[in-house]
Amino acid sequence: MALSAALLPASAAYAAGNGAGNPSAEPRSADRATAKSFARIADAVLTDRTSALLDTRPVRRIAPLVDSDVRLSGGLARTEGTAVSSLRTRKARLAALGEAYTAADTRTTVDKTRVKDGRATVQVTETTTLTYKKIRGDEPATTGFQAHHELTFAASPDGRWELTGIRPTDNGLRAVNAPSTVVATAGDGPPSATPAATSYPARSKPRTAGATPYNYKAMAAYAEKYWKNYNPAYRQFNDDGGDCTNFVSQALKAGGWKHDSGDYADYRNWWYSSSYQSTSWVGANEWSWFTLHHKRATNLSNAYQMEVGDILQMDFDKDGSKDHTMITTYRSRTGVPYMTYHSVNTYRKSLTSIVVSNPGSAYYAYRT
Repeated sequence: MALSAALLPASAAYAAGNGAGNPSAEPRSADRATAKSFARIADAVLTDRTSALLDTRPVRRIAPLVDSDVRLSGGLARTEGTAVSSLRTRKARLAALGEAYTAADTRTTVDKTRVKDGRATVQVTETTTLTYKKIRGDEPATTGFQAHHELTFAASPDGRWELTGIRPTDNGLRAVNAPSTVVATAGDGPPSATPAATSYPARSKPRTAGATPYNYKAMAAYAEKYWKNYNPAYRQFNDDGGDCTNFVSQALKAGGWKHDSGDYADYRNWWYSSSYQSTSWVGANEWSWFTLHHKRATNLSNAYQMEVGDILQMDFDKDGSKDHTMITTYRSRTGVPYMTYHSVNTYRKSLTSIVVSNPGSAYYAYRT
């Protein structure tokens, strides 16, 4: 489907009902053109999810939508980034068990729409076919499924529609491209991080001198050197779920963290090579699991206790899945840590401004 076509103005959706363009109208459905626009953005989101499972370079379809008239809300864009990250981990787990997909076709149709008071609820059917990669040699050619979803839209101030939510409406087993916040892993499962308080001031908790072999000044120097001019020695992942954890992993390695080799899909391993990297190198949740499992870091009770070289993670909407990773590169005499990070490339942003700007988030602070 073409992705450059703009959604119709929200007022156009009121053509079937009490009068086109009347904000107080409460029609029972949208017109045909608007329904097609709803289907286009649903198709883009669902295709993006499916692409994360393919044994090829992912083709992101959501990113172009964010900057056009066919757009997701900011909150949903972050949620979908986390969803795609969880699906890449699922792909890795499948590959470790001998299953992969080389191609996919996702088609979306609108079954029902309802528009009322500047909001739209849209029921869609997704039909997806995945082509099996011949690994064992006796796989069938394809697998397919139909899934049903409910999308919610809101009329934005500029008069166009903005996708604010998408949820499955089927009972039974989850579709293979349906994300989850709990990712299956080997063994007894990953360790859980402990949320940190964000009250200021916090009781000081200085790092014990000589307790680790790491060079924290080198970590900070690396991050502050490459915060906007990326190190060409590393791949970047801004178009594939975000570069924040990849960037922090680079800084930690610059400060003395050693590779832990093994299966790239196993969170207990952490490494980067010229051709690939472990999921824990680039994934926020997987990095946390690796770090706590190997005791490379411990959780701090208050984020204001962080010092240079310590790590902060955020769960934007408290859904249990971490969305962002940052490194402390400066600490003021008055006890305020300053964060440097990728994905909205940022240099020395105060923890205070982060907390004030994101009051509904959960925070996880790590003493490295």
